[in-house]
Amino acid sequence: MIRGWFIAGTDTAVGKTGVAETLLQALARKGLRAVGMKPVASGCESTPTGLRSDDAARLRAASSVMADYADVNPYALGPAIAPHIAAAQAGIEMRLEKVQHHFDRLAARADWIVVEGAGGWQVPLNRTKMLSDVARALGLPVILVVGVRLGCISHALLSARAIRADGLALAGWVANSVDEAFGTAAESIAAIDERIGAPCLARIPYSAQSWREYGDEMLARLMSE
Repeated sequence: MIRGWFIAGTDTAVGKTGVAETLLQALARKGLRAVGMKPVASGCESTPTGLRSDDAARLRAASSVMADYADVNPYALGPAIAPHIAAAQAGIEMRLEKVQHHFDRLAARADWIVVEGAGGWQVPLNRTKMLSDVARALGLPVILVVGVRLGCISHALLSARAIRADGLALAGWVANSVDEAFGTAAESIAAIDERIGAPCLARIPYSAQSWREYGDEMLARLMSE
């Protein structure tokens, strides 16, 4: 049975890729067969082999098993805009079935899988489905990455409520400081921690040069649950 986590965020650019990459590296250091997945990515670059996502490339490089790019990132979209808009502009209808197919291919190669979402919890996939439906289809427990800045308390608690309302387990959350000038980071993290009902897996300061120690910390806490 495949094990792993779905990495969600309170917003875009809050550190989801960093958390997913760091967890994959920590799993690899333990000698575990782990692979990353970025089902949907916008803002991809055009290359001789097609559109490529830097986020997906990072996850692929951090994985301890080899995987085809198409399995890691089934939907690669060019414009750096909301994925469903980018897909519509490209004449693509993103489907859960395709994501599930590539997830199953990855699951056949590894024992652990770390799946990174796109944007926040309620990003549309198509007219009827959201990225949260991808998480529900894959059935993995969720790690919520909170970008610590003004407004993060409400964003974190609303996201946690939505994750649970969708029937998924919130395995924990990560406090990632994304605003160097935010003066009440410690108080905001404490307010979230008191109310979110899930363990804080790591508190990553804005000044962090390496996330290696945080990956080991996150994995140790997750494995102990």
